[in-house]
Amino acid sequence: MTARIVTLRAESAEPAAIIERLAAVRQGGDVPLVVDDRWPAGMRAEIERLAADTTLPADVAWATTTSGSTGAPRIVIRSAASWEASFAAIERLLDARDDDRMLLPGPASSSLTLFSLAHALAGGPPPVTSESRAAATLFHGTPSHLRALLADRPSGLRAALVGGADLDESLRGEAEAAGVRVVSYYGAAELSFVAVDEDGRGLRAFPGVEIDVRSREVRVRSPFVAHGYLGAAGPLRRQGEWASVGDRGTIGDGVLRLDGRADDAIVSGGVSVVPADVERVLRDLPGVADAVVVGVPRLGVGALVAALVEPRPGATPDPAALRAAAAAVLAPAHVPRLWFVGDVPRTTTGKPARADVRRMLHGGGASRA
Repeated sequence: MTARIVTLRAESAEPAAIIERLAAVRQGGDVPLVVDDRWPAGMRAEIERLAADTTLPADVAWATTTSGSTGAPRIVIRSAASWEASFAAIERLLDARDDDRMLLPGPASSSLTLFSLAHALAGGPPPVTSESRAAATLFHGTPSHLRALLADRPSGLRAALVGGADLDESLRGEAEAAGVRVVSYYGAAELSFVAVDEDGRGLRAFPGVEIDVRSREVRVRSPFVAHGYLGAAGPLRRQGEWASVGDRGTIGDGVLRLDGRADDAIVSGGVSVVPADVERVLRDLPGVADAVVVGVPRLGVGALVAALVEPRPGATPDPAALRAAAAAVLAPAHVPRLWFVGDVPRTTTGKPARADVRRMLHGGGASRA
């Protein structure tokens, strides 16, 4: 009997109920896909239609969506082994114990959260929700989730697994000051775990992964790579045993430095500006909680570098001071010409929604600084 995808609307369910529903689908020989009720109705209907109409490879066990940070989600399909092979390494990295409980603030529709639910189903740390966070000893979420958690002064939390977006070192410092050891990582829905930083000294290959950089494109040889997509093609590309999603970077002495995705580059006045480089600098400026950098089209120069800056609670960043501080660190062409202040829009998984930022800035949906 051919396996089929079974869609679950489990966003508001308790973790125990989600685990039970996932287990029922898997035990029936089918593949669970959690959909998000916050998605637009048309998008959700299209995903459910695609899931229902597609024949799956024989060993597919899990289906997830990408974050949708640059557009509509795609369905990523993978084998059970592609996640199970990393469970032991995650337990070692977090020094997991039999009585641990994992706080999962993100929605079950995200690959980040679904990975930990699959781990729990296989005997890993049982999950808890934000409502019962006092029972949590471990955490798996994005930097924005961690920042919100630290504001509540967690008492029992001792280790955090943080992915989905760049982790600035000031946030790592805040967590460690609160007694929370941070293990950050770089990965993708298609690649799963690629590199890990246990102590703030840089990303190194995740156990079992080989990393190679060719023409600044990060490639991996890994047992954790997904099969691919249902429906439209996505950024996952394969060259023999190597796979890439188009992320750019450099590697030296075993440390991987990421420079964003190739198609995110902003060409301004003939200079190629990598948003991730600028964002790292802006996040370190006083009073800044987060920042997203995009290009705003401008006749004659290609695009102007624009920054949306989200202030820390109670802070009011001074635009002149921000410009001066950025100019002291960045090359002239990389200093944002346009500055906006406001909340950074996020996907349902907590990642910055870059496509939404572009629309917001083009449409005047943020305050010009």
